[in-house]
Amino acid sequence: MLGGTLTAQTSSVLEWFPAGRWAVAVVAIDITLRTLFACLVVVRKGSRPSVAMAWLLVVIAFPFVGILIYLLLGESRLGSRRRRIHAQVIEEMDRAEFHRHEDPRAHHLSLGPGEAQVERLARLVSRSPVLSGNSVDVVGHPDKTVEAMLADIDRAQSTVHLTTYIWLDDRVGSAFESALLAAAQRGVCCRVLADGHGSSGFLASDSCRRLRAGGVKVVAALPTAVLRALVHRIDIRNHRKLLIVDGLIGWIGSMNIAAPEFALQPRFAPWVDCMMRMHGPATRELQLIFAEDWLLDTGENLESLLRAPPPFQEQGIPVQVMASGPNFNNDAVRSLLIATLQVARREIVMTTPYFVPDPEMFGSLCVAARRGVVTHLVIPRRNNSRLVACASRARYRAMLDAGMRIHEFTGGLLHAKTITVDGSFAVITSSNLDRRSFEINFEASAIVYDARFAAKVRDIQQSYVDRSAEVVSAEWMPTLRQRLVNNAAALLSPLL
Repeated sequence: MLGGTLTAQTSSVLEWFPAGRWAVAVVAIDITLRTLFACLVVVRKGSRPSVAMAWLLVVIAFPFVGILIYLLLGESRLGSRRRRIHAQVIEEMDRAEFHRHEDPRAHHLSLGPGEAQVERLARLVSRSPVLSGNSVDVVGHPDKTVEAMLADIDRAQSTVHLTTYIWLDDRVGSAFESALLAAAQRGVCCRVLADGHGSSGFLASDSCRRLRAGGVKVVAALPTAVLRALVHRIDIRNHRKLLIVDGLIGWIGSMNIAAPEFALQPRFAPWVDCMMRMHGPATRELQLIFAEDWLLDTGENLESLLRAPPPFQEQGIPVQVMASGPNFNNDAVRSLLIATLQVARREIVMTTPYFVPDPEMFGSLCVAARRGVVTHLVIPRRNNSRLVACASRARYRAMLDAGMRIHEFTGGLLHAKTITVDGSFAVITSSNLDRRSFEINFEASAIVYDARFAAKVRDIQQSYVDRSAEVVSAEWMPTLRQRLVNNAAALLSPLL
């Protein structure tokens, strides 16, 4: 009886042993892969401990899936071929001659000590110098912005160059379509770079087909495809918003080609944006950015359009344009923003829709407030990214304790990305205050070293503050559940 039982048990073990071996093999492979990728994370991300720890958590906590997520989203890589082409584009296009101006007055300017430090840093990370002699204005009302941009297109005589992250087939998209088709019919060469992901609907639309049929060159910037994930991140995006007309008039800021009611997410509307218009030597810097992006995605060289610099404008002011993106000056925007915090002496005001700073930037914000700088942060109360909103609120208590003033905008989704420092200079940018904008997206920023212009931007910022509810320190008492959710989101903030 006993022998029969042992024989049956032995047979059972032998029957299941192959499956057991497979299980052991899978576990061994899993442990080996997680160990290897943990080492890779430490090597690649070790200089940014918070980012490294977040990715280690993902890789170690989630068998196989964590590794797949890291492969898709963990590296800010363009792919070997695109990286090589991008390096060639920069070498070919980013020449000293395109940054110089024939009028010596464009290079003669006087900056204060803090401004000079910011200018030097921006020039080192982007190779773009500050140029004087620019006629500059800022527009904070979306309908007025659209009206002015369309008027510039209607006056175009030679070229219209447009870069956008999102193009919607709404009233604003239709107005730009009509303006571009009319310009093309007049013989104006119109080129449009629409991000392959953000504008995917537009690129497959009848509107895009009509534009192409009418002679407008429409190209997908950084086109996306599932198979591309094998060689580079598919979520690297061209997030720039630029319009350059005849190489003379330039627009830069945060507005997509979309109506403020934003049909994709109407419950967060209106989208509130800010754009800057300039006419002068610095416009060629915007043209250079567009030419580099166009060459990267089409292979067409627009160098001939960079030969003649825009004329110096009497009574113009100093402007510095800064490009940033993956594989090239990844840390440019983050460095610029930290520098503005460090040189501020009286007041700094920041507006952004997405606030997920890394520890260094967060520390600089709190230090600025503690040393007596009146530090305002204006962000939307209702954010279209709940994860980002929670991660932002996890930092409220520390910021309030440091003396920062936090304003939650209640008039829609505040999408304007602006900074003013001491009323002396201002930054208009497409970049959010998050890791995606700092390290992953292609972004463009303009720094204007002029108190009168900074005052105009500050007035627009004040209009945002007036439509906001200030977070009062004594009243900021989130529940235990809210703290749990916010802090959990904050743990993922290095990945956002």
